[in-house]
Amino acid sequence: MPAKRIEMRKIREVVRLHAAGISQREIGRVTGVSASTVGDLLGRVVVAGLTWPLSEDIDDEQLETLLYPANPCGRGKIVPPDWSYIHRELRRKHMTLMLLWQEYKVAHPEDGYQYSHFCEKYQRFAKKADVSMRQVHVAGEKAFVDWSGDGITITDPVTGKERRAGVFVGVLGASDYTYVEAASSEGLRDWIQSHIHMYEHFGGVPALTIPDNTKTAVTAPDRYEPELQATYLDMARHYGTAVLPARVRKPKDKAKVECAVLLVQRWILAPLRNHRFFSLEEANDAIWRCMDELNAAPFQKMDGSRLELWETLDRPALKPLPPTRYEYAEWRRCKVNMDYHLEVDKHLYSVPYQLKHEHVDVRVTQTTVEIFFNGERKCTHPRSLGHGFTTEPAHMPKAHQEYADFTPSRIMSWASETGPNTVKVVETIIARRDHPEQGYRSCLGIMRLGRTYGKERVEAACGRAVVLGAYGYRHISSMLKSGMDGQPLPGANTERKTSAPADHANIRGPGYYK
Repeated sequence: MPAKRIEMRKIREVVRLHAAGISQREIGRVTGVSASTVGDLLGRVVVAGLTWPLSEDIDDEQLETLLYPANPCGRGKIVPPDWSYIHRELRRKHMTLMLLWQEYKVAHPEDGYQYSHFCEKYQRFAKKADVSMRQVHVAGEKAFVDWSGDGITITDPVTGKERRAGVFVGVLGASDYTYVEAASSEGLRDWIQSHIHMYEHFGGVPALTIPDNTKTAVTAPDRYEPELQATYLDMARHYGTAVLPARVRKPKDKAKVECAVLLVQRWILAPLRNHRFFSLEEANDAIWRCMDELNAAPFQKMDGSRLELWETLDRPALKPLPPTRYEYAEWRRCKVNMDYHLEVDKHLYSVPYQLKHEHVDVRVTQTTVEIFFNGERKCTHPRSLGHGFTTEPAHMPKAHQEYADFTPSRIMSWASETGPNTVKVVETIIARRDHPEQGYRSCLGIMRLGRTYGKERVEAACGRAVVLGAYGYRHISSMLKSGMDGQPLPGANTERKTSAPADHANIRGPGYYK
């Protein structure tokens, strides 16, 4: 028994609501028509070439004729769509099954499936074509990355010692286009480097990069807010991709890369199992030859290959690569010492003195050291290796800057303006220290005495210090405080008076000791 025809009033309401942007499900709820029937009706509207608002010349009878044309010859044989084409096109960004069905009905208005039957047929095809079709991967949206469980053996050509190298695997979600690379280890540096090579091989950057919860990617796994490794996050920001780790113990979240790892083990690692490689470069040359064969191999259950889908789907949708390659950087958490310096690899770097005792983030590259506080870059230093310190004068308090300005030439210039005795004292103080800087503080104190007592008195006090051999700030300061600088120097214009020794019974004389 044929289904009862929908009232033209409801049909007009369905077309109006669809033009207003209401979803099919909501239209069905408002009009009391099933969502599948709404979809079928909208398909008929497209085929009839109708748009809202409908022309006032079209009455209900004419509208029914346009939407449900008579077929006196009876229904012909159904022409099925190209399901491989539908499956591939559905991976394009913003593509929907409804739009594909409408395009199909335009080409086959009388001998094509209705929307509900079209969806059912497609779902059957999709289950056979891709057992992981529970996820719809949009072109250019996702890249899945992981380490292969099986590595590859590298033999030292000199010692003959064998070591296991890691194998990095990355795959694009829409095309299954795969990248493989042997790395010296599964550490952070090689993890970052492999990502860089993968993006460059893909010719662009996906919107999302989906890793496993490996320690090189995630420092604190969490279902809702995983904490990413700082260097990994820094690399992602440079390339404009977002990192979305798979949930813990949820392999279906990264089924693409799980399948890719299996294919890599079967197509690449297994065929190369009896080869001996003496360097990573040699191993990667062999791996990449096999990788190209894997990507060019045709699919078993659908038309095309990974390479073809990459060229038509993923590659045009990927974000462009940044102008410069990411420079590997390590992030560290450091505490600023009381002398407004922090330590990186046994070398001290200054920061603005206001940050003393604060915890800061330090980004260390091969050439630079960057210091951040609350997400803001505070300063940058050229990286130095080994013991030592790098101090930016602007980071010092004003008093420290003034002290740092007292170089030997400036001190000697002031001393020469004061007088020759002051020059003698300053030269002697600096010469007697193992390092000249050890005497700067004493000289600085003498200079400040000049501000308090005047240069003439300081010169006089230094003259007395030269005669007495009392080279030091404390001696000169004591002379100025007690006024000794105004007294005659010892031995200057004085004659010692001599007198005959006293002669009395208590003086024994030299004969007593014989």
